[in-house]
Amino acid sequence: MGFFSSIFGTKDIVKDGLKMIDEAFYTDEEKAQDKVKLLEKKSELKIRQLEAYHPYKKTQRFLALSFVFIYLFIMLNGVVGQLYGIVSIDDVKNALKFANEMWLGEIVLIIVTFYFGGGAVEGILDKTKMKQK
Repeated sequence: MGFFSSIFGTKDIVKDGLKMIDEAFYTDEEKAQDKVKLLEKKSELKIRQLEAYHPYKKTQRFLALSFVFIYLFIMLNGVVGQLYGIVSIDDVKNALKFANEMWLGEIVLIIVTFYFGGGAVEGILDKTKMKQK
C-alpha cells in the first residue's frame, strides 16, 4: 500500500489538489460574497471613524460657537449701545479699530468657514461620488 500511495499520493495530497483547483476559479457567487464582506468592512470602518471624530467634533463645535457668540455679543453691544445712546460713537470706532487690528472679523470668518465648510465640501464630494457610480 505504501508503494501505491507514494506513486499516486495520499488523501491529503488529493484534497490539497482539489482545493487548489477550486481556488483557481473565482465564481460569481464568490465575487458576490467578497463584495458583501467588503461593504461590511467599509461600513464598520466608517462607524469607527465617526466614533473617533466624535470628541473632536464636540470640541470644534464648542470653540466655534463660543468664539462666534462672543464676537457677535461685542458687535451687537456696540451697535445697540450706539443706537440707544449708551455708548458714544467714538467708543464704537475705537472698538472697531481694535477689532480690525486684531483681525477678529477674519478670524471669525475662518472659524465659520472651517466649521461649516468642511461638512459642505464633504457633502458635495459624496454627491459627486454617487453620481459617478
